[in-house]
Amino acid sequence: MVGTRELRRPAVVAFQTLAVAACYFAAGRLGLLRRLTVEGAVFTPIWPPTGVAVAGLLIFGIRCWFGIAIGALLVVITLASLQPPAIGIIAGNTAAPVCAYLMLRRLGFRTDLSRLRDGLALVFLGALGSMMISATVDVGVLVLTGKIAAHNFWPVWLAWWVGDAMGVLIVTPVLLMLYRIRLPLRATRWKEAAVLTLVACVLVPIAAYSPISLLFLVYPLLVWAALRFPQGGSVLCALFASVLATVAATDRVGPFGRLSDTALMIKLQAFNGAMALTALLLSAVITEQRNTRRSVELACQDLVEVLENLTAGNASPMPMPLPLPVDDGGKGRHNDAGQNNAR
Repeated sequence: MVGTRELRRPAVVAFQTLAVAACYFAAGRLGLLRRLTVEGAVFTPIWPPTGVAVAGLLIFGIRCWFGIAIGALLVVITLASLQPPAIGIIAGNTAAPVCAYLMLRRLGFRTDLSRLRDGLALVFLGALGSMMISATVDVGVLVLTGKIAAHNFWPVWLAWWVGDAMGVLIVTPVLLMLYRIRLPLRATRWKEAAVLTLVACVLVPIAAYSPISLLFLVYPLLVWAALRFPQGGSVLCALFASVLATVAATDRVGPFGRLSDTALMIKLQAFNGAMALTALLLSAVITEQRNTRRSVELACQDLVEVLENLTAGNASPMPMPLPLPVDDGGKGRHNDAGQNNAR
């Protein structure tokens, strides 16, 4: 039995590593379908592999870092030949998710995102903080190799950093939610879920493709999803809206038409970032409040049971009182004295 477990563990680790590499590569190919240009550099508004990498580390642990490196290598090979500068890009794309995982683990991060602190940690440490590493390394390599001019470092760095951060904010919560799903699913509020899906399929395309700027219509939808389906409804709506907005922006239609490259990037990333923050943090706050209320209700039930047991224990039958002596005015004592004298 021990030998079987020892053989099974490396096989499981190898399978998890290959799964992370395959998902990273597939997410990279999807991300490369939509690109924008800033100062002559091509980048993706949302880089899904960073979300896949952070989610894989949070689910499987640090041992799957090699899968991230393999996935990044495969993505780089499909874009250009493997050269020494590409090694730096692969190292940066691997180091950033690993740094995010280590910091989140140090803070006691929970993958169910049931606390506000978990949402804030994922936003500021997992996305905004750690993705500075990949943006700095990757753009620095491009500058050193002469692919972009040195004076364009900061505009390209900002676009690169925001794209990596959006991948974590939008993709990672969805993957963590899918990992927690257990079959069979409970069919609670399925009618409302169907109505919400229908409204999203109608409202989000209108907001993304309308020549009038109607992107703000997405936020009431996110609030509805977070209030009624806090364990995943809001993040799924955010993912759907972000994908459609990115498609509309890269096609330069709807509210993103007739904009310069820089203005288009700023408008798209501001919308994606605000929407992802709203969905993630609002869902975390509502989930935390519901868990707190449930804990209070359980504590009250336990207290009621304890009081009932104490009351039942004190309700034992009362002992019968002893008869009180009857005052006969001394007659009884005289009779006893007469009896004693007679004896």
